[in-house]
Amino acid sequence: MGKLGAYKIDLKGQKEASASYGWVVDSDYFTALDVEDIRRGRVNVSLDVTKVSNQFVLSFVLKGDVILQCDRCLDDMVQEIDTTGELKVRLGEDFADDGDVVVVPEQDGTINVSWYIYEFISLAVPLKHVHAPGKCNKAMSEELDKYSASEEDEGNSPSDPRWSELENLNLDD
Repeated sequence: MGKLGAYKIDLKGQKEASASYGWVVDSDYFTALDVEDIRRGRVNVSLDVTKVSNQFVLSFVLKGDVILQCDRCLDDMVQEIDTTGELKVRLGEDFADDGDVVVVPEQDGTINVSWYIYEFISLAVPLKHVHAPGKCNKAMSEELDKYSASEEDEGNSPSDPRWSELENLNLDD
């Protein structure tokens, strides 16, 4: 992750009670992470790091757009990102990520937030990636409609003869 060194935060060296950082993650960032679901994009990330007693609270604000593949027509589509996230970090013996608090080795004292930024972006993306109605690729939509089963087709299909005997069962006894 050499290209992602810009996302390293020096917690141990932080002199003030709070610090602010900002980045624009773009197509180079997504390429460096080597992820397949988000192809490219441009998201403004602001990070406030606040030291509270023996831990650090990292508050992220992410706004921008990412390019995804439409589940219906397979063309690229734009998905707006507008989300926030919070991460709690403390210094300790060894690296650990138990979900609630990330422990960073005190001898190193730094954390690379590049993957956490990606996770916050990914969580802001809906599970179903589809264009707005009428915006899908027309040719692909026509092909999909041609091969899709309709409810009428399902109702008129001949039943499997192995199951036809079940219709004669009298279950009222």
